[in-house]
Order: sequence, then structure tokens, then C-alpha cells
Amino acid sequence: MLIYPCLAQARHARKDLKHGGADGSGGAMSIDLQTVKKIASLSRISVTDAEAEAMVPELNNILGWVEQLGEVDVTGVEPMTAVIPNKLRLRDDVVTDGNVRDRVLANAPQAEHGFFAVPKVIE
Repeated sequence: MLIYPCLAQARHARKDLKHGGADGSGGAMSIDLQTVKKIASLSRISVTDAEAEAMVPELNNILGWVEQLGEVDVTGVEPMTAVIPNKLRLRDDVVTDGNVRDRVLANAPQAEHGFFAVPKVIE
């Protein structure tokens, strides 16, 4: 299984994709054996030659599905970041006095004159 550890490596590997199919006939993007090995190297994943050869058709199949998604007509469809809408509920911006100093200082290991007391760190 080939996983990109970070987006930067994915972008870098994307530059190696060939446009125009494996036979140069145009059409689908394709990944060759050299690209799989380079992606594995960038991802710091140990892949044997047999595993890399097995990944080539799998990754090309995935790219085929991605290209099919790219052909879908999405005019008028709003982009979304989640399945359910995320609405931020705002509260009124009201200034309060707080009045919780004593409760906060009750958690302090040591307090003096209404402040946290800490050991001196600079000599």
C-alpha cells in the first residue's frame, strides 16, 4: 500500500505523472514502475520490485476512477467540505467583569496578592 506522508511529497510525485497514457496515445494519466519507485523512495517506504510492479496497475486503475470523477458535470453544485453542514453559532459579544479571580487562584499552588506566585527563574 502506498501512502503519501505529506502533501508536499504528493505534489512532488504528481509532477512525474505522464499525461497521455502509457502508450502515448492520449487519454488517461498513467504511472509507470519508475514513478512508483520514486514515490516509495520519497515516502520512505521500503518496496520490493515485485510489490512495485503489482502497484502499477492498481494505481493506474485508481487514476482511471479519479478521471471518471473529473468528467462528472458539477455545474450548479456547491463545493462542500463535510457531509453535514457546519454552522458556527455566534453568541452576543458582551463585556463581562469576570469576577472569577478567587476561583482561578484557588487552583494555584501558591498565590500572593491576587497573583500566581512562581519561583524566580532569572538570577
